[in-house]
Amino acid sequence: MGEEEQEVIGRLRLPRKGEVLGVVISMMGASRLLVDCIDEKERMCRIPGKIKRRIWVKDGDVVLIKPWVVESDKKGDLVWRYTRLQADWLRRAGHMK
Repeated sequence: MGEEEQEVIGRLRLPRKGEVLGVVISMMGASRLLVDCIDEKERMCRIPGKIKRRIWVKDGDVVLIKPWVVESDKKGDLVWRYTRLQADWLRRAGHMK
């Protein structure tokens, strides 16, 4: 294991209670995106303003979603976007299918 990979693993943000991993299917415009979550549900997610200005999300990115209290199986907020290295590690560690 290289030093760079060790650094990525050490700082990796894992899902907390009430959060779900998913893959972005498509961008819908107006800070909205369609996400295929690992709990086998598709959610329309929004990117909150504090995150919108810091990250750039594309189709196929692995993201962390916080489902809404109301309509939790249809809507949610984006919490975190993983880099490609971090997403590979999540798959190898068994967090994603």
